[in-house]
Amino acid sequence: MAEEGDENVGGAGERHRQSKVGRVIIDRDLGDIGAALEHHWTAEDQESMSLRTLADFFNQRVLRGAMEDAGMQVLDGEAENLYELLTGDDVSGGSRVQAKRRLEREGLDVGALMSDFVSHQAVHTYLTKYRGASAPASNGTTGTDSERITIQRLRNRLAAVVTNSLTSLRSKGQLTLGEFDVFVNIQIRCDDCGTQLTVSELFETGGCECDRVE
Repeated sequence: MAEEGDENVGGAGERHRQSKVGRVIIDRDLGDIGAALEHHWTAEDQESMSLRTLADFFNQRVLRGAMEDAGMQVLDGEAENLYELLTGDDVSGGSRVQAKRRLEREGLDVGALMSDFVSHQAVHTYLTKYRGASAPASNGTTGTDSERITIQRLRNRLAAVVTNSLTSLRSKGQLTLGEFDVFVNIQIRCDDCGTQLTVSELFETGGCECDRVE
């Protein structure tokens, strides 16, 4: 089994280049994301992720890294929303073009960026052939991860729907609006301890301050 970070080390790095996922990890300097993919695929608890979820996770990291390298300040959920606009099945052509143009204005080569997005089959090949990993029989998307994915998809879908609607109204001359971005920021506030967090922060910290209050 590969060691963490080996994507960038000598012969191991060259071997990983033989897979698309490994090549992208090296070319875009994604560090130990290979270890993260393996961990989430082989986990038997709430941290388990399906191959399709891992592909989205990987591609969103690629997009976020490219945005940060271009000097963009990436807000919470922004990369995920743009990824939905670039790849979602229900996104209008106008909204997709707008998302691409926004990235191009920041100096990104969108064609090259999207060519580095990977499929779930590519993730499977990378994990099994190049990291020697195998998923537990019960592998799937469960528990906390399942709810995180559901909320993220709903947030991305809402942002995409709003973008589609505004773009349509603007094209019909019913709304005056220049180039725009849509942000969906969900805040959770615990009435008992007063903690207020974004959904991402809530999952990352494992909860509010209730169990820490004496």
